[in-house]
Parts: sequence; structure tokens; C-alpha cells
Amino acid sequence: MSFIENIKMRAKSNIKTIVLPEATDIRTLEAASIVLKEEFAKIILIGNKEEILHKANENNLNIEKAIIVDPKKSEKYEEYVNLFYELRKAKGMTIEKARELILDSVYYGMMMVKSGDADGLVSGAIHSTSDTLRPALQILKTAPNTKLVSAFFVMVVPNCEFGDNGVFVFGDCGLNENPDSEALSEIAISSAKSYKQLIGEEAKVAMLSYSTYGSAKSESTEKVIEATRLVKEKAPKIAVDGELQLDAAIVPEVGKSKAPDSKIAGKANTLIFPDLNAGNIGYKLTQRLAKAEAYGPLCQGIAKPVNDLSRGCSSQDIVGVVAITAVQAQEQDN
Repeated sequence: MSFIENIKMRAKSNIKTIVLPEATDIRTLEAASIVLKEEFAKIILIGNKEEILHKANENNLNIEKAIIVDPKKSEKYEEYVNLFYELRKAKGMTIEKARELILDSVYYGMMMVKSGDADGLVSGAIHSTSDTLRPALQILKTAPNTKLVSAFFVMVVPNCEFGDNGVFVFGDCGLNENPDSEALSEIAISSAKSYKQLIGEEAKVAMLSYSTYGSAKSESTEKVIEATRLVKEKAPKIAVDGELQLDAAIVPEVGKSKAPDSKIAGKANTLIFPDLNAGNIGYKLTQRLAKAEAYGPLCQGIAKPVNDLSRGCSSQDIVGVVAITAVQAQEQDN
């Protein structure tokens, strides 16, 4: 069974309700129709009901089981406005500004999740990452005991003997541009938890660099070495090593040659990139050249499940991220 089919099966065991605030986008409607047909989540679409149904009918999409909510006509509008105002008034929010923002589909969707009217939200097909994460952080806040919100991808590489049969977590490939050692250690800890949560196996975390075990020395390699030390100090149960070059991290023969005493080298399934340049290039190279499935950028460190999408995503990508978000909501219940 493929990674995503396994995630869908898990999602079916305890059906969750996921908000899709980008209901004007045809890919979102296509994804909604697939999710509803496969019955692994309930779907809330936000927007003008007549427009949404017209667009779905035009494209022969069955979304009759979706709940469609128009913020302008919603009975919950005033309740959400007042709650949002209370959440943000110390930051200068006015009731007038709250009324304006809650008409925005992403803000309204976040209020549904905050109020328990939905379990998670997926956005980003037509919104930037900041337009998705800003309301998430304003409304949902960070998760308990989390110092940093970061983003990761689940990469599923076909016909691959590395990682967990070709399944990897890549972090951070979508959010933190140039994390220092402290931030990099938090990204690693969160990514290890995400790997365990979604793949069900223990993470083997490689802190990546252009150097292995001091083969080169620079400010950037020292950052990775210090981040590795911090992970071991803060989360001693996590299997982590670094600094490691990519080949030393995932190829057993190279790992044995370059880092013979490492318990991670050659076996890593969770790859932590030193900065956003490396992470973004790395996931896109893997996606395009290895024809890998790339699910994300998925968010970790937010109090409720919220996930971003690449604006180049397909409807099937959205389907996969909805399934992942549903499983994250299940895990949060546990």
C-alpha cells in the first residue's frame, strides 16, 4: 500500500472535517469531489454558494455532500468577529477591522477551526504562504511547548531503496529562510515528531551540510554541528547525527565510508536542510528529477492542523494534503 493510500485508510478510521477556503479555484473543487467520493473526510467550502455550485456543475463535479459556508450570510459571522476581536485587541485590533477580516475566506476558515466547527484547514493553491500562516498564527497560535513554526514535505520517491522505502520528511523547505542553530534544532525535533506521526516509524534524522564530520569548516558547517548538539541535548530520544553530506546520510556504502561510527549515516529518513535555499531546491529536484510525490509544505508547530499548498499544486496534491491534515487532527485528539 502506498504512503498516501495508507494515510487515507487512517483518515477513514475517524472522519474529520477539513476546511478548503479556496473554493473559487477549480483544483480545490476537483479535490473536494474526490475526497467526498472516497469518504475519508468531510469538506467545508467557503464562498458564495451559487457561484461554487455553478462552477462545480460546469465542470461535472459532484460536491453535493460538501458544506458550503458564505461568511456574508453565516449565522456564526458575529460570533467569529467578536472572538477574533477579543483575541487580537491587545495587538490593536478594532471591531471594524475584525468585521472586514472575517469576511476573508482564510480568516473565516481559521475561526471555524479555532471554534471547533472544523478540525483542520488546507490553503495555498491561490494564496501565498504568508496569507495562510498569518491568520493561523493570529488565531490558532503555536502549539504548547513549541518555540517555532516550520514547514516540511513528505517526499515519496518511486523505486527507491533509500529512506523508508523511498519515503522521507524534508525540513524546512517552505518557511524559515536562514535558521540559526537554535531554530534548526527546533525544526529537526518537530520534523522527527512529524515523521513518527505520519509514517509510523522512528525518525532517523540527518542534519545536512556540504561537509561530513568536519571535512570542511565554515560558519555554516558550525551552525549545523551546534544544531545537532542542541537536538541531542533537548530531545535525547531522537536518533540524530550531523553534520552529514546528503550521500553520507542516505547511501549505506557512503555512510559507512565517511562516518563509520554513525548510527544514522546511510539510514536517514528525515533530512534537515541548513537553510531555505537548500531545502526548496532539494525538494524540487527530488520531485522533478526523481518523479517523487511531494506533499506540502505541511506545517508543524501550529496549535491546530493547518497546511499550506504550493501554488503549482494539482487537485491530487490537495487530496493528499487533506488526508494528511485529517490524520494530524486524529493524532492531536490522541
